Amino acid sequence: MTQQPTDLTRLTLADATVMLRRKTVSPVELVRAFISRIERLNPQLNAFITVTAEQALQQAREAEAEIQRGRWRGPLHGMPLALKDLIDTAGIRTTAASAVFKDRIPTEDAEVVRRLKAAGAVLLGKLNLHEFAYGGTSVPSYFGAVHNPWNLERIAGGSSGGSAAAVAAGLCIGALGTDTAASVRHPAAYCGVVGLKPTYGRVSTRGVIPLSWSLDHVGPLCRTAADAALLLETIAGADPLEPSSVDRPTDHYASALEARTGSLRLGLVRRPYFEDLDADIEAAVNASIRELARITAGVHAVQLPYTDVLLTIAAAEAYAFHKPYFSRTPQLYQAMTRQRLEQAARISAADYVNARRQMQRLRWDADSAFSSVDLLVTPTTAITPISIASGHLDPPLPPDGIPVEFRNTHMFDVLGLPAISVPCGFTRDGMPIGLQITGPRFGESRVLALAHAYQQITDWHTRAPRLA
Repeated sequence: MTQQPTDLTRLTLADATVMLRRKTVSPVELVRAFISRIERLNPQLNAFITVTAEQALQQAREAEAEIQRGRWRGPLHGMPLALKDLIDTAGIRTTAASAVFKDRIPTEDAEVVRRLKAAGAVLLGKLNLHEFAYGGTSVPSYFGAVHNPWNLERIAGGSSGGSAAAVAAGLCIGALGTDTAASVRHPAAYCGVVGLKPTYGRVSTRGVIPLSWSLDHVGPLCRTAADAALLLETIAGADPLEPSSVDRPTDHYASALEARTGSLRLGLVRRPYFEDLDADIEAAVNASIRELARITAGVHAVQLPYTDVLLTIAAAEAYAFHKPYFSRTPQLYQAMTRQRLEQAARISAADYVNARRQMQRLRWDADSAFSSVDLLVTPTTAITPISIASGHLDPPLPPDGIPVEFRNTHMFDVLGLPAISVPCGFTRDGMPIGLQITGPRFGESRVLALAHAYQQITDWHTRAPRLA
């Protein structure tokens, strides 16, 4: 007897893979369970912009037939996934949550979509986001705000808010998002799931609507580090048609999870990552560090460069992409996005070039931070999710120029380093808290191994929001 749909939607990807291969559940049963849950819960969460139910069921039938014939494509075969709605899908609209692209239908799949399809994955639809990924709340969207499944009045984070909310609420077994300053890890922390930003160039961004070509990363959001490893294995690797792609062999990330962590030296970057933290976040992260110290070679204080060049680079490159659309129809943009593009238009060529040059120097020397440690550990966020009502506002920048929502994450985009957020606790009012683990360039295996080891000794990732 197979499990009921409510049970199926709480499976991890790794567990569902075993069940499909053993034929104790079928891809069609699995996909129907998720479609049913989307129909019931998405009106509350607004995580999906487009649901491709019929196409998903057809893909599930094809996967089921292949598995029955003994043609097993791998761990993603028959797995119901969803995509942030700025990742191109041939024949399915890709809107970037904007009226500007509300009717845009690509003719080609993004490279990551091509790889997922080749692996036999089932695509449930396209997920809501902060318009054009230009912010951290997922409130400014032509399709309405994304709601946090742990508290429907709070933001889900951004810009991949729909991706994180959908995974947390059991609307898909895994999702892809993008990260330019925080946008995979930030919503992962706010929604209590795992979010991995790989090394810059590790995963192709071809066919992804850009925010900043120099800073954009594509990465998985899942319930566990083990699931993230399975997704990364499929989407990672050189793309000869993408200039930012790096031609370097990938690891077998799922196998790397079993690596021993006892010899790993952990570095704590106190400033500014541990400054002005919400009290509940500080307590949860400090408790997590004590747990990590037990399964590693210990924790040491280290320093890391800190700069605000991301703001200049991202803004200038965002304006470069949007200028043809913005000059014709500025009224189609959400007010917050419109204001940010107006400010971006005033950045000088000299300021952009100097910021870009500084970033390149920092990236060239990024691995020096790991001369005495193997991984860095910080809180993912400094604050807890604000209300959706507050998410409509664009607060002034603090004195150091870095918005608080991505103060703890943006430097790892600047440096191009792999970083993961894993659940590490809850606030007193029931909101999830994230712990960030960062490694050297192309050190995804090491990052995933420690994240997985942490999840073996804690149960934060097993908790789910209660949704009616």
